[in-house]
Amino acid sequence: MRIGLTVNYASGFSEMAAEVVDLEQAGLDIVFVAEAYSYDAVSALGFLAARTSRLQLASGILQIYTRTPSLTAMTAAGLDFVSDGRFVLGLGASGPQVIEGFHGVPYDAPIGRTREIVEICRKVWLRERLEYDGKYYKIPLPADRGTGLGKSLKLINHPVRERIPVLLAALGPKNVELTAEIAEGWQPIFFNPEKAQDVWGTALEKGYAKRDPALGPLEIFAGPALAIGENVDHLLEWVKPHLALYIGGMGAKSKNFYHELATRYGYGAEADRIQDLYLSGKKDEAARAIPDDLVRSISLIGPAGYVKERIAAFAEAGVTTINVAPLTFDAKERLQMVEQLRGLID
Repeated sequence: MRIGLTVNYASGFSEMAAEVVDLEQAGLDIVFVAEAYSYDAVSALGFLAARTSRLQLASGILQIYTRTPSLTAMTAAGLDFVSDGRFVLGLGASGPQVIEGFHGVPYDAPIGRTREIVEICRKVWLRERLEYDGKYYKIPLPADRGTGLGKSLKLINHPVRERIPVLLAALGPKNVELTAEIAEGWQPIFFNPEKAQDVWGTALEKGYAKRDPALGPLEIFAGPALAIGENVDHLLEWVKPHLALYIGGMGAKSKNFYHELATRYGYGAEADRIQDLYLSGKKDEAARAIPDDLVRSISLIGPAGYVKERIAAFAEAGVTTINVAPLTFDAKERLQMVEQLRGLID
């Protein structure tokens, strides 16, 4: 079991990088840099590549709509170059609020676009002359859609690796099936190890049936909140506003992936109430409506022995990396938590 952590992309780069250096020494295996609608993730990842030497660096996630497929491939190859082959390309669709609201581009065909983007990236990394005739992307651009002057090109540089690992953030059955088919890694949100097979098992099996053996086993990156100690139950409350935001406020009432997930976990009535409260502006009440057992099931919060048992449950469910969110604002405490967690795993 490996340990990962998502850094705060809105904080100062120097302070964040200094902490990541310490975390690397404490046993952290991979660090994720998010990209929502704050600073871009690529700047921070390049900065971290210069400050670290061992741990993997992952985008978590680059949105599929905001860069051309070729630029995504170039960016991944560049980050892999500056990190000496330590980059993991995390991709995801994000949601209509961000894609249409902040970037001003249509949120359409996430599954089809994801497949084509991954295929194009892998062609670029192999330094093939890029010719692609997909449903969503046609490269070079056909003459009737442009000047007619475009020609097939290949990447000038020789990438450090011909195959950079691709990690997909996916929730819905079709997205998860695609991930199991084409990606090296899968990043589900709010992963409940006891319910994972019921929720995603069929989709994973369908994807595995079409998977190229050369990809190797699918890595699974869960993201539990972390607090280890005898008196940490009060920190369950820290997780609830985050869950309420996603279950209640992400997307429209009729289109909320996280509400659907909570429902599939068996919390349909609670999810409806959380959404109604959140969308009516009662965010604190929405957070209080999050069940304690939902928080416990997706987190690592409790005494060391209990956390060790939960780690075993995640591993039994196929998780290969726990991308933890330490419940503290203090950098020293985050470091201690990672060291303690490393000891429980080793």
